[in-house]
Amino acid sequence: MSYSIQLIRKNEQTTNEWSGGFTTQLAIYPEDADYKERNFKWRISSAIVELEESVFTSLPDINRLIMVIDGEMTLKHEGHHHVHLKPFEQDRFSGGWTTRSFGKVRDFNLMLSEGCNGDLEAITVEKGGYHETVNPNNPIGRQIAEAFYCITGPLQITIDDQEAIDVEEGDLLLLNSEPSETSISIKIINKAEAEANVIRASVIF
Repeated sequence: MSYSIQLIRKNEQTTNEWSGGFTTQLAIYPEDADYKERNFKWRISSAIVELEESVFTSLPDINRLIMVIDGEMTLKHEGHHHVHLKPFEQDRFSGGWTTRSFGKVRDFNLMLSEGCNGDLEAITVEKGGYHETVNPNNPIGRQIAEAFYCITGPLQITIDDQEAIDVEEGDLLLLNSEPSETSISIKIINKAEAEANVIRASVIF
C-alpha cells in the first residue's frame, strides 16, 4: 500500500494566541493552507483555554470534533445540544453554531471542511504493553490520513512491521495513504514507565 509518514515534533509546531488562550496547529491539509483563510480540507490543533467562559470562533461549513485532554468543559450550542466533557470525552458539532465554552481545559480539535469525514479515538496503552490497530483498505479513490498525538509517552509506532518511529510527548505522527485494496497495520508500543495516552484522528478526504 502506498503511504507517506510525517513526524511533526513538538518544537516544530506553531502556537498562537486567541481570545480565550493559546492554540497550537499540529497539522493542516493541504500543507500550504492557511487557517485564517479557511482554505483547508482538514486541520488538527490543540488549545489551552484560560478563560472560565468563552465563545468559539464562528466557522460556517466546518464540522468540528473536540476532545478534552486536561480539565473539564461544558459546551452549550445555542438551539442545539449541550454536553459536559471530562478527559478523553468528545463532542461533534457544526462550526457554524453559536457555541459557548465553560471551563479551563487543554483540548484536541479536528476541523473538517465539506466532503471530509473524520473521527477521534482516545487510546490508552498499559505500561510495557502495546496497542494494535489498522488503517482500513481504501479502494474508493479517496485519501486517508491517520494522526497519532502523544499525550504521555514516549512511544514507538511501527507501520506494517517495517517502519519504527520514536514519538515523544507532544509529537504528532501523520500517516497519509493513497487508494488501495490493502490495509496498513499500526502498532503503538509503550516505552514509558507508566501508562501512555494517545489521541488518534482519522480523516477520509
